Amino acid sequence: MKSMKLVGLRRMAATDVPDAVVRNDNDVAIKMARMGICGSDVHYYAEGGIGSQRVQYPWTVGHEGSGVVVAVGKSVKCVQVGDRIAFDPAQSCGVCDQCLEGRSHTCGAQKFMGCPGQIEGCLSTFVVIPDYACYRIPDEMTLEEAALVEPLSIAGHSVILADIKSAATIAVLGAGPIGLSVLLCAKAHGISHSFVSDKIDSRLEVAVRSGADWVGNPSKLDLVAEISKIEPKLLDVVFECTGEQEAIDQAVELLKPGGKLMLIGIPGAANRISFDINKLRRKELCIQNVRRQNNCVGRAIELIASKQVDVLPLVTHRFSFDDAQDGFEMVADYRDGIVKAMVTFDEA
Repeated sequence: MKSMKLVGLRRMAATDVPDAVVRNDNDVAIKMARMGICGSDVHYYAEGGIGSQRVQYPWTVGHEGSGVVVAVGKSVKCVQVGDRIAFDPAQSCGVCDQCLEGRSHTCGAQKFMGCPGQIEGCLSTFVVIPDYACYRIPDEMTLEEAALVEPLSIAGHSVILADIKSAATIAVLGAGPIGLSVLLCAKAHGISHSFVSDKIDSRLEVAVRSGADWVGNPSKLDLVAEISKIEPKLLDVVFECTGEQEAIDQAVELLKPGGKLMLIGIPGAANRISFDINKLRRKELCIQNVRRQNNCVGRAIELIASKQVDVLPLVTHRFSFDDAQDGFEMVADYRDGIVKAMVTFDEA
């Protein structure tokens, strides 16, 4: 089988690797159909890591995927050969204090697909994962929609953590795939009014199509001043989806007293961010970090299958497996109005 591996900074190569084989009773072998290129994948591609997680070459990235089951271990009951599935890229131990408290996403022994030194990613023609990470998708869902379940589940987890009330006003700073997924989930939750910002106008156009009530480019206007004119009492929740210090500062300014800042964006090479503690204290703001997702995959599938959200407008560019590096380059350089790049394998 083939795997598209990172072999250096901004360098990939299609590599022959041993076939994916079912070895354990709960193993599921999957023929890959679609893989979304995530911002974290691009950090590994263009920067060689995220924080202390550094790539040791060669390495396969990728964790947003869908495919068709081609083999199962003898104890697998949840899926069978021929099923179309989405999958959770995280594998937790199930026995530590965090797992037993219902927080498997903060399991200290968790391994994540595509994360350096943990589990090889899914930018391969076949992968093998445990059955508990597999989710059969209904007939009304496409494999492309299924590959978007992972980012949508992160957004769903974020909205749950934010504890949004139906009359809440929110902002989403950063209209990339995660930010737009947050917008979709928040609207499905019934929020009152949404503001979305991004420095790329084409992404704001997608945000409008996804239901944003107001959009603005912070490179062209004073974001805080403009939103404050519309909402003088300011906002209940701000979802920061860029990892940029400038956006974090804007979020603090936009929140009303008692508001909540959701930190979702990954800063990349930066290990530290800063806050004006006087503003945080005077407003008594709550800061909530978001790590991946926690038991939200099923809900994400339900949202897509029931047509409560439409994730397909997020996919703006498609690349074959052989041309995957072109997709990584385009995402890394924010070219051609790209939002989500999708790698398409041979039809499963």
